[in-house]
Amino acid sequence: MSDASAIAAHQPSAKEIRLVIAASSAGTVFEWYDFFVYGTLAALIGKAFFPADNETLQMLLVWAGFAVGFGFRPLGAVLFGFLGDRLGRKYTFLVTVSVMGLATAAIGFIPSAASIGLAAPLIVLTLRILQGLALGGEYGGATIYVSEHCAPEKRGWYTSFIQASVVGGFVLSVAMVLACRVSLTPEQFAAWGWRIPFVSSIAMLAISLWMRLKLSESPVFKAMKAANRTAKNPFKESFTYPGNKKRIFVALFGVTGSLTTIFYASFFSSLSFLKGPMRVDPTTVEMLVLVAAPVIMGVFLWVGRWSDRVGRKIPIIVGNLMILLTIFPAFWLLGGVANPGLKASAKAAPVTVAGRNCDYDPFANKQATLCGRLLQDLTSLGVPYETTRAVTPIDISPEDPSVFLVMGSSSTPLADDVFDNDAARMSLVRKTLESRGYDFSVQHPDWLHKLGIAALLAWFGILSAFNYGSVAALLSEMFPARIRYSSMSIPYHIGAGYFGGFLPVIAGYIVARTGDVYAGLWYTWAFVFIALIVGWWGIPSGPPKDFSEPETA
Repeated sequence: MSDASAIAAHQPSAKEIRLVIAASSAGTVFEWYDFFVYGTLAALIGKAFFPADNETLQMLLVWAGFAVGFGFRPLGAVLFGFLGDRLGRKYTFLVTVSVMGLATAAIGFIPSAASIGLAAPLIVLTLRILQGLALGGEYGGATIYVSEHCAPEKRGWYTSFIQASVVGGFVLSVAMVLACRVSLTPEQFAAWGWRIPFVSSIAMLAISLWMRLKLSESPVFKAMKAANRTAKNPFKESFTYPGNKKRIFVALFGVTGSLTTIFYASFFSSLSFLKGPMRVDPTTVEMLVLVAAPVIMGVFLWVGRWSDRVGRKIPIIVGNLMILLTIFPAFWLLGGVANPGLKASAKAAPVTVAGRNCDYDPFANKQATLCGRLLQDLTSLGVPYETTRAVTPIDISPEDPSVFLVMGSSSTPLADDVFDNDAARMSLVRKTLESRGYDFSVQHPDWLHKLGIAALLAWFGILSAFNYGSVAALLSEMFPARIRYSSMSIPYHIGAGYFGGFLPVIAGYIVARTGDVYAGLWYTWAFVFIALIVGWWGIPSGPPKDFSEPETA
């Protein structure tokens, strides 16, 4: 019996399809919960495992740890892609979910850096590497498993549950953190309560394994194995199979590079922006995420279903255009809604720092220059600024080491002796800014502003949904079955691991260097622009692919 005949002979029942979608989606929720809970608790993880005098450096170290996990995803894609194309889809993603769950739980048991010193961040980074390897194999396995059970006219709809499950994992991480936060005192949560979301992954692992053990192997893989047509070296064939290098190029630069950068901008940059520079109460932010989540997940599913009617290309191109046109205005609006006082103060009394040697290195624990230390404080406070060498028509002389904080028409010289005392310097900077209307208290928006924040969070999620909703179906249809696991996992996880995973670090660095809290969005904008051009040229159009038909190169 040919591969096509064997696949056509096995038509999964409705009950089997429901189990396939439920088990695959639940496992995906769990794995992304494990990965995202690190980002959700970034501030507390920084204090526990990455102590530093410079708060900006501390957060950059935390996000570097976040990026390390992403950086190892392509290696996981190669490793588990090989296993998935050689040994089967089912058993491979049983391994990935187990590794992810155990690594996540272990983070909850690591002693703080105050107890074991440098060993603490090293252990965290090691476990993040294991998480990245596991996640590199999970997405391809779950996506292909569902795709290979689907009728082509329903593939976008069914696989969109996997895409929505990524959001589900993020939402579950936020919900778990919120539940712990409201159940404990702030002191308890900061001391030990933040570890609960990590340790609880053991229970989720048990549920996921129980569901996935009920599954049988993919009909497409069973047919290939019966015909002895599995790839001998899937990684090598991914780059030697006729036409596959172009497919990988298009998948990387036309699809995955943009979808991951907009996803992390939508779900991480927005929350970090609200909790950090905008100073919105963290509990309020997390509750508003839960309010927006059902709308976002619904749009993910709708986009997948829409792609079954119009093809996979149109939703992605439309999504890219929407992102390019609205991401900056939407973030500007979010800043104004979340903290209107800060926006008004920045407009009425814009901050300029004047002095010699105004060099600021966000990766330095202590700035070398007086001006750099002031810029570090302003960045920590989330205050936008510009730098100049002049405070009056007369330039600062080389002999004058003073630094001036300029707001509007007035300038305040800051005495040199205060710059070596971090607490005194920060106190002086805050008082100077507060005297001109800047408010650094925690913000508790009224219901109207909360509604506006929730609507904008939903909009960011919708932008991601247009890019992400049909991608599982698209990538599974782009590549031949014998190397499908490897071929789709490699570009997906290079895009997610390097382009998307390093977004918090690079965007944070751009913000710190420019003094503009919105400047980091240019990183996302650039990748989306590239994806629009490459995707318009290379993403296949036309009806969904029927896996039961003979494949051509």
